[in-house]
Amino acid sequence: MKDQLEALITQMYKSGILYSEAVREFKKRFILTVLQENHGNQCRAARQLGMHRNTLSRTIQELRIDIRGLRDGGRRPPRSARPLTLEKKAAR
Repeated sequence: MKDQLEALITQMYKSGILYSEAVREFKKRFILTVLQENHGNQCRAARQLGMHRNTLSRTIQELRIDIRGLRDGGRRPPRSARPLTLEKKAAR
């Protein structure tokens, strides 16, 4: 992997990519990969990246990463719209 990274860095340098652009692109791709693995779940992704969820959220905004397509589906329905489970019914 180290050889691949060195080859990529050499290629980027020779093509005239600035350091700031390279770092931004690396961060964007790295974060996007972890988000994809976690289906857009920022809490789990932040934990795997070793950063706070708020920091990840701010970085996503700064890098203009669109995470809407990464989620499996829509949001969960509110608790009032969910059916009661057998455990909750038995507890009452």
